[in-house]
Amino acid sequence: MSNLELAPSVMRFYGETANEDSRLRTSADGRMELIRTQELLRRFLPPAPARVLDVGGATGIHAEWLVKDGYEVTLVDPVPRHVESASAVCSAYVGDARELPEPDDSFDVVQLLGPLYHLPDPEDRSRALAEARRVVKPGGLVAAAAINRYASIFEHVTYAHLHTERIHDSVSKILATAVYDGVRGFALSYFHRAEELVEEFTASGLADVQVFGIEGPAWSLVKAVEQQPGAGPTDELLASAMAAARLAEPYPELLAASSHLLAVGRAPVDNNG
Repeated sequence: MSNLELAPSVMRFYGETANEDSRLRTSADGRMELIRTQELLRRFLPPAPARVLDVGGATGIHAEWLVKDGYEVTLVDPVPRHVESASAVCSAYVGDARELPEPDDSFDVVQLLGPLYHLPDPEDRSRALAEARRVVKPGGLVAAAAINRYASIFEHVTYAHLHTERIHDSVSKILATAVYDGVRGFALSYFHRAEELVEEFTASGLADVQVFGIEGPAWSLVKAVEQQPGAGPTDELLASAMAAARLAEPYPELLAASSHLLAVGRAPVDNNG
């Protein structure tokens, strides 16, 4: 059993380097991710006011819209600077997805919109989902985001360097192992296949599991335009890419082209299940 320390590259990336709030508000694919995550979650969320535990909720960017929608949000994140920012939005504290200091059956919704990215050990992911299952009420919603196994192919084409030896070898390794080692750039990360995400949810005791492609199959076209010189993607291109994400939903074979996946499931109403 692994301990509850996060990999140093994860703490360094989010504690010193990355600005998750800015990424989701300013980059084109980040904005697509934020809008589509809202759109998908709102299909499944119970009516407000309901209690939401935002596990790995970063700076509170999702908590912000949930609070505006009338939900009572508690946020937990392992990065102190994230919690400091999120405290302006909702109740927030430093903690770990694998060991939540919350009572059983205490929240209507538990969302993990980041923790599964950075838990390459399957035991750790199992613990995080088991904790979500434990603290959500019978019939309650658990939602979790994952990075798609194949996202790095699409992303590194947008930077026009996938053909270089270093990036080609790095992406090949991710495809073969589902893990990025976090040596440079991004943090230690795990890349899910959609079927695997369903299996992990089901193994944790969740029912009615569904998986969606968050950004859909055209996100990398938008990101590629953003990387090139010029004015960047037009509103029409963004709208078309969002339409593609919605059109792709009934077709599971297109999940592999999305940057992120969102899984939703429910705790059985029989709490002994």
